[in-house]
Amino acid sequence: MTTLTSLHYIYIVMTILILTAMIFKKEIVIPCILGVLLIGYGYSHSVLKAVQILNNALIASCVELLSIIIVIAVVVAMSRSMIAIGADEAMIRPVRSIIKTKNRAFFGIGLAMLIVSWLIWPSPAVALIGALLLPVASQVGLSAIWAAVAMNIFGHGAGLSSDFFIQGAPAISATAAGVSVTDVMRASVPLWAVMTVTTVTVSFIMMKKDLKMNPVTEAMEVDQVEREIAKPGLSKAMAVLIPAAFLVDVVMMIRYGITGGDATALVAGTALILMCIVTICDVGLGEALERSTDYLKDGFIFAIRIFAPVIVIAAFFFMGSESFAQNVLGENATGLLNDIGMFIAEHISMNKVSIAVVETGIGMITGLDGSGFSGLPLVGSIAQTFSVGGTIDTATLAALGQIATVWVGGGTIIPWGVIPVAAICGVKPADLARKNLVPVLTGLVVTTIVAIFLM
Repeated sequence: MTTLTSLHYIYIVMTILILTAMIFKKEIVIPCILGVLLIGYGYSHSVLKAVQILNNALIASCVELLSIIIVIAVVVAMSRSMIAIGADEAMIRPVRSIIKTKNRAFFGIGLAMLIVSWLIWPSPAVALIGALLLPVASQVGLSAIWAAVAMNIFGHGAGLSSDFFIQGAPAISATAAGVSVTDVMRASVPLWAVMTVTTVTVSFIMMKKDLKMNPVTEAMEVDQVEREIAKPGLSKAMAVLIPAAFLVDVVMMIRYGITGGDATALVAGTALILMCIVTICDVGLGEALERSTDYLKDGFIFAIRIFAPVIVIAAFFFMGSESFAQNVLGENATGLLNDIGMFIAEHISMNKVSIAVVETGIGMITGLDGSGFSGLPLVGSIAQTFSVGGTIDTATLAALGQIATVWVGGGTIIPWGVIPVAAICGVKPADLARKNLVPVLTGLVVTTIVAIFLM
């Protein structure tokens, strides 16, 4: 039997306080610092060690987020160089004839994000879609926050929770549940469809209401004055080269099975090279030596401004992950979130309704560390445990847990999980998480109900 220690109760209480502060639209850096200090003291029983653990947690959190910080920085740097020659305007013009309304922009960005996420993973998809389609969305009056919602819901939600092509998520869930990957994927299709349709529908309705109440945003739809391009020949050439370069990246990823962090690295490296090429073609090699440095500074200033509070926030929630906790606290530290989830699973009555609710709840709890996959072994093993009597379909229960874990942990309703999208769209992570909260929770409730009938 799993037992909870004082560390678990500290984590639970501080998480509740932090989530409460978020609901009241308050910043949560100080509560997160306090949470890390309390966990550090609870583990070491030393004030001195607790202070050192706080610093080490921030360093470890920064290391975890560094790859995302870099890709955002170099994509922004590339964008600055594109804007300087008008390549962004040249890229927008042909797409503008297709995406003429906010509705088309919302679904266009979303579907593009979904497809690219299926093929190469959401993180590199954020950089690609952000660089190519965000300017178009802005031109037709879709605010940055709702463009971010579309990218989040379709990419980190619908795309990552299904993972039909790469099959990383269903493979982990299936292994832990003791069933085949095919069984989990087959069982996940109806649940995934319900979750996706419900969440997208609620998000779209909320977007329509929000934009209708905002006359300034509404007016943007007719404000599509084209910028004058100083170097039309160069801007058109780069407007072709840049998407073509990223398309080559996608082909290479599919051809050689490049996914996850490796795919993100390819996108970031390509963006950095393109920034150099655009700048040299614009001002020549001599001046490009200075100008490219300025662009890169702008990119990193933007990225750090977005990530500075998130590094602190993530430091607390990453403490729920076993590998992170062992790195910061010591080799004897355990995964607090997994322990809490297992404790809940061991103390419920056995019937379809309670089992489905607990599976969803544990998936959400284990997703709080911001990793879409860290909770999958737990929800898979719980699905196997609950289905021993033969009255529960293991694959369906595992698929439900997978959807709940990934939609929360993959990055839709927790600020430390939506960082890449928030950064590329230039919005606050907490604001984006709040916009996603009602649609995602509604989707999880409806999906859980449907799962009860399918198990």
